Amino acid sequence: MRIDEAQADVRRVYRGGFVGQLVSGTLWLIAAAVASWVSPGASITTLFLGGMLIFPLTTLALRAAGGPAALPKGHPMAALATQIAFTVPAGMLVAVVVGLTEPNLFFPASMIIVGAHYLPFVFLYGMRLFAVLAGLLILVGVLLLLWLPVGAPLGGWFTGALLVLFAFLLRASSERRGHL
Repeated sequence: MRIDEAQADVRRVYRGGFVGQLVSGTLWLIAAAVASWVSPGASITTLFLGGMLIFPLTTLALRAAGGPAALPKGHPMAALATQIAFTVPAGMLVAVVVGLTEPNLFFPASMIIVGAHYLPFVFLYGMRLFAVLAGLLILVGVLLLLWLPVGAPLGGWFTGALLVLFAFLLRASSERRGHL
């Protein structure tokens, strides 16, 4: 199988990243709401534990939508997709420690970790739009982390909205390619 064919399979099965981004964006918006109206500590728990549910919820939503919910066994991109998925929980442990020390830094640190995790999606999906998403998350995360530590929820609200926006941009991009 050629790389472009394997990438097309990833775009088709995962709907161009639409479902995963929508699930992730919703989680970030919930975590931002918890930070705004409950407490920063509760938002850390929400994003960390909720993050572990992103893949199962995405799989459930894909099944409910009909069609495949995973790449077939032995698919050349399956191992890469699994490896990418495990980068965020490992990195989030660092963000949790940072957030427990200084709650205003949790969301910016998480943004940088999640943004970096999207970089290999460029190859996995064959979509440069993931590089734009990664760059925006990393850039804004760094700005919030270093120059504008203005409160815990801002990074969460921004990231949630950005992920929901990119869900639709990614879906449109995949539809234009004829992969949905």
